[in-house]
Amino acid sequence: MTENTAASEDQTQTVSEATGKVPAYSWYALGVLVIVYVLNFVDRNIISILAEDIKADLGLRDDQIGFLYGTAFGVFYALFGIPLGKLADSWHRVRLMTAGLAIWSAFTALSGFAKNFTTLSIARIGVGVGEATASPSAYSLISDWFPKKMRATALAIYSSGLYIGGGISLLIGGAIVENWNQAYPVDAPLGLAGWQAAFIIVGLPGLLLALLVFTLREPVRGQSEGIVTPPAKDPFRGFFKELVAVIPPFTLIGAAQGGTKGIVVNLLGAAIIGGIAFAMADFTGNAQQWGAVGIGYYAIFSWASTLKRRDEPTFSLIWGTPAFLTTILGYGMVAFMSYAASFWAAPYAIRILGEAPSTAGWWIGGPGAVAGFLGVILGGRLADWLRERLPAGRLIVVAFGLAAASPFLYLMFTTQNPTLFYIAAFMQSLFGSSALGGAAATTQDLVLPRMRGTATATFFLATTLVGLALGPYMAGQVSSMTGSLSTGGLSLLVALPIGLVLLAIAYRTVPTAERTVLERARAAGEPI
Repeated sequence: MTENTAASEDQTQTVSEATGKVPAYSWYALGVLVIVYVLNFVDRNIISILAEDIKADLGLRDDQIGFLYGTAFGVFYALFGIPLGKLADSWHRVRLMTAGLAIWSAFTALSGFAKNFTTLSIARIGVGVGEATASPSAYSLISDWFPKKMRATALAIYSSGLYIGGGISLLIGGAIVENWNQAYPVDAPLGLAGWQAAFIIVGLPGLLLALLVFTLREPVRGQSEGIVTPPAKDPFRGFFKELVAVIPPFTLIGAAQGGTKGIVVNLLGAAIIGGIAFAMADFTGNAQQWGAVGIGYYAIFSWASTLKRRDEPTFSLIWGTPAFLTTILGYGMVAFMSYAASFWAAPYAIRILGEAPSTAGWWIGGPGAVAGFLGVILGGRLADWLRERLPAGRLIVVAFGLAAASPFLYLMFTTQNPTLFYIAAFMQSLFGSSALGGAAATTQDLVLPRMRGTATATFFLATTLVGLALGPYMAGQVSSMTGSLSTGGLSLLVALPIGLVLLAIAYRTVPTAERTVLERARAAGEPI
């Protein structure tokens, strides 16, 4: 089937959406994307249930384990999400997702051959780069397959893969590592430990799934809203421009295009960010963590600076809009708590409560998958319902997800009762997951169709560089410093007041920002 034929068919499907019916193919395609996202989080999150074995085998500390799960993955996921988000805005999104799925699945399998902290870090970086293709492509595709009134619901269904995958990873990982170690106490095949076998076993299926993803049809970009965006003549030009703008030291090339002032501003930003990163590394004794975080924040600073010069309308609707920034940072506080609570739940159950890996995987993973699925779906539906009644109604659900999850996070990391712990973990996942659909849909509503991939990549900057890169690491660092994983978990509650303030600002500013999208885009030079 040619791209023109596929586009023609999807135009017909979009017309049917105008009558109030979503075509069956849209639901089928969404189902495939959910499976992709499930595998995405299986590969990302399985390290949680394997953490105690990895820590023992490689002689690591809690802060290093937090680095492997959060920072090594998250920083490069965020950085490459920017150029790949741009590519999703201009190239064939299905092909992009297919390539990314194959890459991250291969690096997950390669994680199973890691013999030390450095090689496992490199493999985690590879997983992060590959997974950076998924959500910018998926968010943009879903926004074209479903009408605006159903966007939060559709994105919530897609996002349910996050929680299903996270839960399945604990179930599978716990079973594999325990059974493998029992079956091969010595002389294991290829000399692999149970945690290494788990990485290989969950990584390989993604290579087969990539073949199914490749068969999906590419919808017409912007047709669902009547703002048809023609295909870019040179889609990779923008990708390479973004790549140079965001990856150090090539960022200096982008800065030089702004003349002497551009270079001075870039170097000044690098000096300030580098100084803060150096001070934090000296204070915590973890150079890898703060070196990676420093690179990440400097890269984002460089990218935002060059974006303003290269694409003023996109910069204006994203970085120049307080409503957008407070929305993503407010949700970033939800991610800060949720990622860390999800990751450290299994180590807490195994280390503090004395549970076996398979038991912890079963009672955290299974109920956690159900809780996350229910939370994100119900939260998405409630967000759409409130959006019809209040211009910023979706943000009420985001704030609720943050506030309601906090008491259960406290209970998780203070109880000594396994049953109470598993109930608290379930409730924390249920409420924390409810925030995602409303936050994601709000960001899509604040930009033009051609900017959705970039907006999604920027949204994930908050979930990764704020939530994923800092949350799991901070809990691990506090645990290493105090000798108490309980104290490390409780330190995450600092996100509650910060997030509520940010979301209150977003609630006040989003209605006007959404109402004036076209007006502000034109004022910034958009030819519409």
